[in-house]
Amino acid sequence: MKGKLVIFSAPSGSGKSTIINYLLQKNLNLKFSVSATSRPPRGTERDGVEYYFLTPQQFREKIEAGEFLEYEEVYKDRFYGTLKEPVEKMLDEGINVVFDVDVVGGCNIKKYYGNRALSIFIQPPSVEELRRRLESRGTDAPEVIADRVAKAEFELGFAGKFDVVIINDDLQKAQDEAYRVLSDYLNKKDSL
Repeated sequence: MKGKLVIFSAPSGSGKSTIINYLLQKNLNLKFSVSATSRPPRGTERDGVEYYFLTPQQFREKIEAGEFLEYEEVYKDRFYGTLKEPVEKMLDEGINVVFDVDVVGGCNIKKYYGNRALSIFIQPPSVEELRRRLESRGTDAPEVIADRVAKAEFELGFAGKFDVVIINDDLQKAQDEAYRVLSDYLNKKDSL
């Protein structure tokens, strides 16, 4: 039996990665979709583990060949995207594939797979709470936080394009809801 696809998108600071990591620990036959990037590896990063590392030219060639489900040029020659082939290989092996992508990428993957994919939007309880979470991390300068909050306000407008919206006002509650939604979806004989 083929695997299923689960797309998670959210503004930065919504708790998406924490919820995905929680779900990966559960017995859901989930495997994380590894993204491709044109940036060089950092530290101990390995090709095919953290990312598929491509040169900008290789990335462009794969775009031209239609090999991406979604991609974005974040800065000049700095691309990120999701390659079709590794995803299809996991699905053929019966593995459920989970994506952690921005809202535009999430919408593009959902459009490509349609009812074969479940799209979940993790929403913060409010923009003010999102700002507080980003500030409490202590990792970003005030102008970076302001940019992230502005981007989050834009991204929140996409919530209605997703199959499920989970409001993360309490992490355990949001994790439990994500697990329930995902379990129900994966246990259905047909997709959505």
